[in-house]
Amino acid sequence: MKNPLGKLLVLGSIIEILIFVCAYLMQPSLEETFRHAARYSGRLSFGVFLVTFYLFTYSHQKPINENKRLRYWLILFAVVHIIHFGFLATNVVLNKIPIVPIKLTGGALAYLMIVCAPLVLHKLKLGWQLVYFNYVSIVMIITYVARAKGDFEGAQPFWFHYLALITLVFCCLLFGWKIWKATKN
Repeated sequence: MKNPLGKLLVLGSIIEILIFVCAYLMQPSLEETFRHAARYSGRLSFGVFLVTFYLFTYSHQKPINENKRLRYWLILFAVVHIIHFGFLATNVVLNKIPIVPIKLTGGALAYLMIVCAPLVLHKLKLGWQLVYFNYVSIVMIITYVARAKGDFEGAQPFWFHYLALITLVFCCLLFGWKIWKATKN
């Protein structure tokens, strides 16, 4: 396969399948399988987002529609996050997790932005592109703060939540500073 986007999508899909299979092998009840698949799929999305944000930071002067590598990673992020949403929604239904509509609003907007980004982000000015990356980062930060505090049903605070939180805050500050510095020059 010579298409780099195709390779990324196949790799992302294989990793998602492996996450699901491992979750099933470790937790054979469907409820726990989907709980763990959602958790680890979210971590994959987190990693793909950081790579995407990094690529944007160091190439934002070049229009996104001319930057195939960044576009491919935006598409990959959207695809793995849609898969994550499937695991997450199934987990909520199977485990009868109560839904708090006010808490879902911010995440729903982030999902919408993530899915639309590969289609429209290249048409937007730098300021709106920064809104996208920073908003998605803030939603992820809020999610990891909630996880670190133990506010997620069925998930205890874990060292990874703190590491992800520190990494996200650090990357937001570093990437923001790099972009600000580049636009000043």
